[in-house]
Amino acid sequence: MLRLALFPVIAREFFGKQTLPREPEPDLVMLDEEQVRAYSLAGRIDGVMSAAYLFHSGQASSVIHGARLVIDLGCGPATQLAQIAALNPDSEFVGIDLSPAMLDSARRHVAACGLKNVSFLHGDITRLSQFDNQTVDAVISTMVLHHLPTREHLAACFSEISRVLKPGGAVYLTDFGRLKSLYSVIRIAYMNADQQPHIFSLDYERSLRAAFLYKEFEETARQCLPTSVRAYSTLIAPLLIILRTAPRTLPEDIRVRLDRFRMELPKRYRRDFEDLRLFLRLGGLTPDPFHTTARTRRQRRDVDGNERSA
Repeated sequence: MLRLALFPVIAREFFGKQTLPREPEPDLVMLDEEQVRAYSLAGRIDGVMSAAYLFHSGQASSVIHGARLVIDLGCGPATQLAQIAALNPDSEFVGIDLSPAMLDSARRHVAACGLKNVSFLHGDITRLSQFDNQTVDAVISTMVLHHLPTREHLAACFSEISRVLKPGGAVYLTDFGRLKSLYSVIRIAYMNADQQPHIFSLDYERSLRAAFLYKEFEETARQCLPTSVRAYSTLIAPLLIILRTAPRTLPEDIRVRLDRFRMELPKRYRRDFEDLRLFLRLGGLTPDPFHTTARTRRQRRDVDGNERSA
């Protein structure tokens, strides 16, 4: 069931006119170590973002599965990257970020997770000079593109993705879309203010203010990304936008793990997960990697039983 707090936002976004201008974020690179530490801790995998992390881990895995080399543009503290890499141990991942402090946090997190298939590079996502033409199997990026100063930078990033990607390569990019009104931004950004540090809510507000319009994503993707990339958005309001190539069917062991993670979400976060899942499905994003068959449910019960008896 949708949160009651969302209904005024939905109504305003459906009936209102676009009045919110884009406000690029004041700090393009997070350099302060204390700020990085607070942001990283607030956004870890068991926090208020856990539903979004799990949703993107499942969706991204279904797109990139089988890829040998995957690069993550703007990996940040690697919370999302680590979860995706753990689900895809046969792939090699390279996280790229402009912030040395953020990369230090990312390395510590990946080491704590015991992952051996993740490395990091300091770099600009609009100039992927570390990679030759057509050498990358897949490109992912989650909640980063709004940091780019202008639409020209967005086009440069997309053009670089096309340059480094192998023919038939996979793409999974997701970011906020710009809402119509400041009212919607404030209601969404501070909805979970009682469950997270203020710096996290403030960063969310700034991110929503800095987001590109859906049509800007769609048009820039059409001009600069492979023709196999399609754009999707949450229904009614573009709170979340996804640009991706066609998904693949995940092996059942990964689907079982994803379903277990979903069931293990705290109740309030599972509601967030189902809302996100519903609004994107209504926006045309199918198939759903979290849909489980009777066989996968039996496998999940078997795995649970084995772990309890171990």
